[in-house]
Amino acid sequence: MRERMKQFGKTVWEFLVNPRLLLCFLLAWLITNGWSYIMLAVGTYFGIGWMITVAGAYIAILWFPFSPEKIVTVAITILLLRLLFPGDTRTLGKLKALRAKICEKKKK
Repeated sequence: MRERMKQFGKTVWEFLVNPRLLLCFLLAWLITNGWSYIMLAVGTYFGIGWMITVAGAYIAILWFPFSPEKIVTVAITILLLRLLFPGDTRTLGKLKALRAKICEKKKK
């Protein structure tokens, strides 16, 4: 049991620290909520009220406990990974293998 958990953890770690995945995650994060943090910083620095208001309101929504932002960010990450790196079968293969393991566990 312990060896299987160790192998599963290693597979997850290799998947998460992949440079291509990290790049796609960064882009997805900028699309979903990174812009609001940048807008808040720029609005605060230059004293632009509407920027502070819009960014602050969006960030408040993001921090709401049931915000689907994380799910959307992961979905965009996978989409970008498939679009930007279609030949990266290693990363997508690990994702499919992890999904298969999770589905297998659900069936038991």
